[in-house]
Parts: sequence; C-alpha cells; structure tokens
Amino acid sequence: MRTSMLVLLLSLSVTGCTWVHMAPGASTVRVTSAAPSGCEKRGEVEVSVKHSIAFVERNPLRVREELETLARNEAPGLDADTIHPLGEPAGGTQRFAAWRCGR
Repeated sequence: MRTSMLVLLLSLSVTGCTWVHMAPGASTVRVTSAAPSGCEKRGEVEVSVKHSIAFVERNPLRVREELETLARNEAPGLDADTIHPLGEPAGGTQRFAAWRCGR
C-alpha cells in the first residue's frame, strides 16, 4: 500500500514538471516539421531527457516539448536559427538538424 501511494504521488508530481528551461537566444530559433529550403545546414544535435522515473512513464507530450527545447538551446551554438526533427523521440532521445536561414 505504501509503495503504491508513493508511486502515485511521484507520477502526479512529474506529470506537471518541466525540468528544461529555454536558454538565452533559443527563443528565436524556429522549429519546422521538415528541412527548410534555401538554408545552410549547420549540423545535427542529439538531445535526451528522462522519459520515465521509477518505472513510471512521463507524459509523452511533456518529453517531446523538453526535447525540442533542448534542441533549440543547442542551435545558437551551431550558428543556427532553425531546427527540425530527424525522427520521432525514442527512449527519451531525439535527433534534430540545425539550419541557418538568415531570417
């Protein structure tokens, strides 16, 4: 009983948490669903977050949002202003392509 209560409380607390915060300069990075045309590819980044805690799966939408934020945080370091996912998240990891579009 005590263990199930702990798991319930833990799962409720992590569903509303966002552990990843936007870095300076990342808010201007655009996210597209496909490779943009007329842009210079600056590289690729792989980002990851915890997708489960104590065998409790986190909200997939929250995980996806955090992965996108981490990729946006990495883009300015590559002199990129646009990113797009190279595939779906898997196991809390996702790859993104970074582009310089000069917008």
